[in-house]
Formats: sequence, C-alpha cells, structure tokens
Amino acid sequence: MSRRAGVEAIRTRGWLAAHKWLLIRRASQLMVFALFWSGPLLGLWIARGNLASSTLFGVIPLSDPFIQLQSWVAGHPLAQDALLGTSLVTLFYMLVGGRLFCSWVCPLNVVSDFAGWSRRRLGLRGGWRPKRHTRYLVLLMVLGLALGTGQLAWELVNPVSMVQRGLIFGFGFAWMAVAALFLWELLVSPQGWCGRLCPHGALFSLLGRWAPLRIHTPTREKCDDCMDCYQVCPEPQVIKPALKGGDATVPRIGEINCTNCGRCIDVCPQSIFTFGIKIKPSETS
Repeated sequence: MSRRAGVEAIRTRGWLAAHKWLLIRRASQLMVFALFWSGPLLGLWIARGNLASSTLFGVIPLSDPFIQLQSWVAGHPLAQDALLGTSLVTLFYMLVGGRLFCSWVCPLNVVSDFAGWSRRRLGLRGGWRPKRHTRYLVLLMVLGLALGTGQLAWELVNPVSMVQRGLIFGFGFAWMAVAALFLWELLVSPQGWCGRLCPHGALFSLLGRWAPLRIHTPTREKCDDCMDCYQVCPEPQVIKPALKGGDATVPRIGEINCTNCGRCIDVCPQSIFTFGIKIKPSETS
C-alpha cells in the first residue's frame, strides 16, 4: 500500500506549509459566500443575488458565463447588465484560468475533495471512470437542450447551481445534491462529476485556455517519482507533461483542465511546483 500523500512534505516543511494552498482555497470559498451572507446576516450588502447573477456593491454586475450562454442559446436576449457582468467574469477567468472557478469558488469542490480524501483513507480502488472529454459532450448536450426547449432546462437539476443557491438562500433539497455527489464520487466514480462530467467546468476550462497564470515546475529534475502529486490532483493527467515532457524554457502545466488548486505545491516534498506567470507567448509546456 502506498504512503499517504503529503506525509513527507509535512515532515520536512511542517503541517501549515504542507497545507498552505488548501487552506487559502477554503478561505476563498468561504469568503465568496460571506459576501452574500453579509447582507441578510449583518445588513452589510456587499453582494446581492447569487453566483449566477449578482451585483457587487450595488454597482458592478457579475454574471455566470455558463448560465448566460444557455440563456442566449435558448433565444433570450441578454440585458445590458448581464452582458457586462458576463464579460467581466469571462475576462477574469481568461486571465487566471477558468478551472480556478472549480477549485476556488464552486462549493461542490469541498464535497468532491472530501470524497477523494475518504477514498484514499478507506483504500478504495477502481470505479467507473468516464473519459475526461465526456464533460464537453455533456456541455454540448446542455446547450442543445436549451436550444430545443427555449428554456434553461439544465438549471432545474444543475447541482452546482442548486448548492450555490442553497448556501445563500437556504438549502432545502440542495442537501440531496450534496449527498448524491459525495456518494457518487466515493462509491461509484472517483472525481466522476467534477473531473469528468460537469459541463460548468467544461466551459470554464475553455475560457482559461490561454491564461497566463500557471503552475510551473522550474526544478522538475529533482522529482523522485514519489507520486504524491498524482494522488491529490483532481486532474492527474495534466502533471506528466510538466514533469516528464520535453525541453522547455519554463516547464509548466499548460493543460486547460488544470484547476490551479495548488495541492501539488503543498504535498511535493521536493518543492518542485510553484505558481508562475507565462510571460512569453512562444513558451510551450
């Protein structure tokens, strides 16, 4: 049985350093929803609405590109505020990487991470693993559903939207989505929703295709093949090209499905991974 990921990093760098980016991500996820909770709880209205559509400080509109794209495909013209809000959010994720939404904002990330952690602790192996490109087929199906019905039909069952609304306005049936996702990824398909089927994440991955913020591997020659990074990464297929690929001026993870979660940075005992900015357009991973 392989060792638990991160044990050596904790021994050499200490527990806090070996969980730095995980703790910052959890704080980010909590802070995002605290912006919405501050109004009803404290009377301090920083953000009104939800992650689908909201107004920051009563002035800046923010809209989810995935939901607005469905609305447009369904034949509903976008209001000026929705168009501006979608543009702002799209630009942000084009700069930092679209899958950053999945690991730093989406509340289902906590559920998926906990299911993955539970699988590792219980020693569970195997499971149904759809091809990772299946998420793009699901995205096309969702847009086709919107086109065919003229409605945002997917949003009636979208677990991401259900849990987001539940966290802000009260859970209700959203608990069922949380429980179903956890059991699905624990017992049936490891990372089967967030990593293989979610159309929300599929669209965001496309938005971040040329994002300059990447995880770099400037000292990859120190890799001792401990595999800790592969154990904790929600998209482990993105790691090998950065660690074992050909020569590159700045070796880095360039695959669009990297979530920039930073867990590889945390658990690597050799401190091979780090966040960095792609400066030269000609650089390749």
